[in-house]
Amino acid sequence: MQLDREGFESLLRGKGLKVTAQRIAVLSVLSEKPDSHLTAEEIYDLVRVGSPDIGLATVYRTIQMLLELKIIDRIYLDDGYVRYELGNVYETEDSHHHHHLICVKCGRVMSFQGDLLEAFEMRMEEETGFQIQDHDVKLYGLCKDCQKKNV
Repeated sequence: MQLDREGFESLLRGKGLKVTAQRIAVLSVLSEKPDSHLTAEEIYDLVRVGSPDIGLATVYRTIQMLLELKIIDRIYLDDGYVRYELGNVYETEDSHHHHHLICVKCGRVMSFQGDLLEAFEMRMEEETGFQIQDHDVKLYGLCKDCQKKNV
């Protein structure tokens, strides 16, 4: 999801936050690379291009604050790194979950939208009384390029 500076400022103000250059820079980097699933260090390196004086600790604090407000999401792609992506900042009742397809050969990660588990979640809640708050789907296989190489 690509948002412009005005959109980010409105989003931060809507959450009761002060608009800072650091917050805008982190959100902009994540918005510009929606399928990159960046680590904190990668976010830091990209933010420094436009703001060379920013510190890594500031980026970490900004990431933590944005996570707590559910503006960005933390994801684990089983590669040993914690990664981040811009969340569904305009989440509504009709919003779809964001899931990942991971190629077991080249490591490519692709995102897909879908609500395929909603019926399953509702059934689990009805049968068990367990209230599901979230889920994370990662599907493993071969991307189109790796399939072509295997032929």
